[in-house]
Amino acid sequence: MNSGVSDSPSLEEKLSEINNHLQIRVYLSGYTLTLADCYAWIKLTQLWDSKISHLHTRYVHLFRWYNYLTSLDAFKEIETKIAESQDKKSKRTAGIYAPLDNAEKGKVVTRFPPEPSGYLHIGHIKAALLNSYYANHYEGVLILRFDDTNPTKEKVEYEESIVQDLKTIGFVAAKTTYTSDYFDNILEVAERLIKQGDAFVDLSTQDEIKLQRANKEPSPYRNTSPEDNMSLWQEMKQGTEKGKNCVLRIKINPADDNGALRDPAIYRCVDMHHARTGDKFKVYPLYDFACPIVDSLEGVTHAMRSSEYHDRNDQYQKIIEITGVRPVIINDFSRLNFTYTLLSKRKLQTFVDKGYVPGWDDPRFPTIQGLLRRGLTVEALKEFITEQGSSKATNLMDINKLWAINRGIIDPIVPRYFALVKKDAVVVDLSGGPSTPTPRTCLLRRTNPSLGTKTMIFYNKILLELEDINLLKPDGEEVTLMNWGNAIFQKYHKDGSGKIVSIDATLNENGDFKATTWKLHWLAQTNDLIDVKLVHFDHLITKEKIVKGENFEDFINPNSRTEIDVWGEPALKSVKAGDKIQFERKGYYRCDSVPTNPGEPYVFFEIPDGHQKKEKKKGIQTEDS
Repeated sequence: MNSGVSDSPSLEEKLSEINNHLQIRVYLSGYTLTLADCYAWIKLTQLWDSKISHLHTRYVHLFRWYNYLTSLDAFKEIETKIAESQDKKSKRTAGIYAPLDNAEKGKVVTRFPPEPSGYLHIGHIKAALLNSYYANHYEGVLILRFDDTNPTKEKVEYEESIVQDLKTIGFVAAKTTYTSDYFDNILEVAERLIKQGDAFVDLSTQDEIKLQRANKEPSPYRNTSPEDNMSLWQEMKQGTEKGKNCVLRIKINPADDNGALRDPAIYRCVDMHHARTGDKFKVYPLYDFACPIVDSLEGVTHAMRSSEYHDRNDQYQKIIEITGVRPVIINDFSRLNFTYTLLSKRKLQTFVDKGYVPGWDDPRFPTIQGLLRRGLTVEALKEFITEQGSSKATNLMDINKLWAINRGIIDPIVPRYFALVKKDAVVVDLSGGPSTPTPRTCLLRRTNPSLGTKTMIFYNKILLELEDINLLKPDGEEVTLMNWGNAIFQKYHKDGSGKIVSIDATLNENGDFKATTWKLHWLAQTNDLIDVKLVHFDHLITKEKIVKGENFEDFINPNSRTEIDVWGEPALKSVKAGDKIQFERKGYYRCDSVPTNPGEPYVFFEIPDGHQKKEKKKGIQTEDS
């Protein structure tokens, strides 16, 4: 007898079975306490409050057994540990969000400032949701601000994709602003710094400035008079040839141990049309200068910054100090880092520009649109991010954890279908099967009838995969045909090379499926099978972590996308682009496209299930078999 209890539609049936078994017994197995009792008791304890505590009058013997075990000292200790474990799990799922310093209800203002120079990736979503959490928690204000300070990289396409992705995850800001809304204000601050001797125009080349900063040496232009600096600044503002070779730097400390404080550049000359301000400006502020000023101007109280900015936090505060704008509190949080994954927009842009991927929504990309296209649910994404909380600890995570959460969400609700690899399809002549193709109605998933039904075709000529057949005994074997019954394989026909090309078998529809080793999916050999292409993806890079000094292009995986042509059952015609399904014994898939022209296949992208490697399931009888 199976003593286990699971949370399923047949829970009460299993409880009844155990109750009847215990009618004349003290223990589940034998005359002493065994692991069967321990396992069943633990499962019942985990389900107790929400599932079965109200059923004590229905299952008298089960509850007598349960209460007896609970009274034992050893089980009392286990009960306490289960409660602690469930409490820890709940806290872990909710994530830990540290309180903000000097935060008052109704007065907190946070901001999410994406640069419209690429699509949002999973790291950006952590920042977005963290800002959203604190704004909501403190009943404050959330600002969405586009950091549009670099017209050489920004596109309307990127801004539109950011808006779309934020809408998808339910991010709602009180207002949307642009750094360019404050260009005049920032320019005014910069000119004030020049006039008071706190900023200078540097004519050094990029390489010279880089060397100066590396050697902690001041620029030879650092002590230029404010009058001469204003003259050079005008050259920059007008976009002259001389001005284009200059940068404006703020005076902090050229010899500071923190490289971010060694007189950083705050303005550069860019003679390019801006999407919002047109040709009004020829100079644009750098993000590190514009950010603290705009934060102050917009009333931001707490600036959430990922750990990659940690070394520049002192620069942020120094700029506030030197410019005299209202102070803002910085809150660090850890940046997301995944194995075999690049989150740098510059590197992702390289993949797109060089044709390694067709676009930013490629399923191999960590962008939101790429992840969703691969089959990630918004619910899984938000649950994963929520689990991270506001932790400052940085570590290299396995992205399979994200996909494991996703699997737990989609597994109970996706319909199941059959599909066979075309090149491996073998004909089975099934004696006793219908002589003509016969439709029958079957559940899309036996454990979830609410998903509805599909029509399957039953016939005396079916197809199986050669990979399955090669596992069978050479002298014949009885197997289970999923959703049908058993079949006895009797004779194998081979070609000259010894490859099996067809099989003679006899249907045994009432055979005991529990007695068979192999439970196989199959298709009727008819002319209405669906042409399907299954697309499988691997990591874009072959190295777990690209370290400083390494060229990521040296580790690009040339085989990160593979395709398999398969036959699918006719019921797949009802599947629409975007639907998630499960192909029996193959895995979870998302339909990326359906045919629009004759001869085109249905295209399905494999959805990772959270395991490093997924083996084909064989010889395992499931509730849906």
